[in-house]
Amino acid sequence: MLPDILNRDDIVTLVNTFYTEVRKDELLAPIFDERVKINWEKHLPVMYDFWENIVFYTGGYSGNPMQVHKQMHEKFSLSTADFARWIQLFTKTVDQLFEGEHAELAKQRAVSIATVMQLKILHPSGLHV
Repeated sequence: MLPDILNRDDIVTLVNTFYTEVRKDELLAPIFDERVKINWEKHLPVMYDFWENIVFYTGGYSGNPMQVHKQMHEKFSLSTADFARWIQLFTKTVDQLFEGEHAELAKQRAVSIATVMQLKILHPSGLHV
C-alpha cells in the first residue's frame, strides 16, 4: 500500500518525479526544453505552489496558467496529443508514488485542468458561454 499525498514534501516529490519523466519523454521533452526553454529552477517552485494549492487549497499560488499556456500555444502550437501525454504521465507518476483521497484529487484536477485548457486553447471558437 502506498501513502497518500499528505503535505508539501509529498507535492515536491510528485512534481520533481513528474517533471523528471517529462524531460525524458520524446513528445513533451522538446516542448519544455527546446521550444519553451523552461528555467527549471524557477518553474519547479511555482509548480510546488500550484499543486499544493490544488490538493490542499492553501491559497499559495497566484499565477495564471491559462494565460501562460495560451501564449505558449501561440508560439509553438500545442496539440491534443501533447495534453493527452501530459495527463498520461501525470497520472502514471501519481499512481507510482501515492494512493488515497489526495492522490485521486490530484489526478482528477489534472484531467479537469488539461481538459479546460484544451477547450480554451485549441478550440476557442467552439466555446459558447
